[in-house]
Amino acid sequence: MCRTARPDFSLVFPPAPRWVRTAREAVRTALTAAHREELADTALLLTSEAVTNAINACRTSGCSAPVTLHADWAPGGELQVLVHDDAPGAPRMGRPYPERGESGRGLLLISACATDWGVCQHGPGPGEAVWFRLAR
Repeated sequence: MCRTARPDFSLVFPPAPRWVRTAREAVRTALTAAHREELADTALLLTSEAVTNAINACRTSGCSAPVTLHADWAPGGELQVLVHDDAPGAPRMGRPYPERGESGRGLLLISACATDWGVCQHGPGPGEAVWFRLAR
């Protein structure tokens, strides 16, 4: 799904935690405009997780390049969201995390809640993108 030649909208922002809310609100606005509010709870949760993962990857690696969120509607009406960062290395699921910790579960949530999802190369720089799709 790493195609985003013509996303319905894109948001480019610095890798700073305060931008998670802005990314979530952009997706909420897109859902409202498309009259697809039934996807809102899941879409906002998964957007928060994907954006937080990208920001954390950048901050951990010292990457200062912006994070990019692309969203569009598939021909079948699915919402598609892609979040790209330039941090080296690929996001991965299954990292050990403390039982009561507050991190390390983003990809697990995405894999459990999305209709489809994945990690792919995207753009000319280093880094990777996490993408997900949501259907009715």
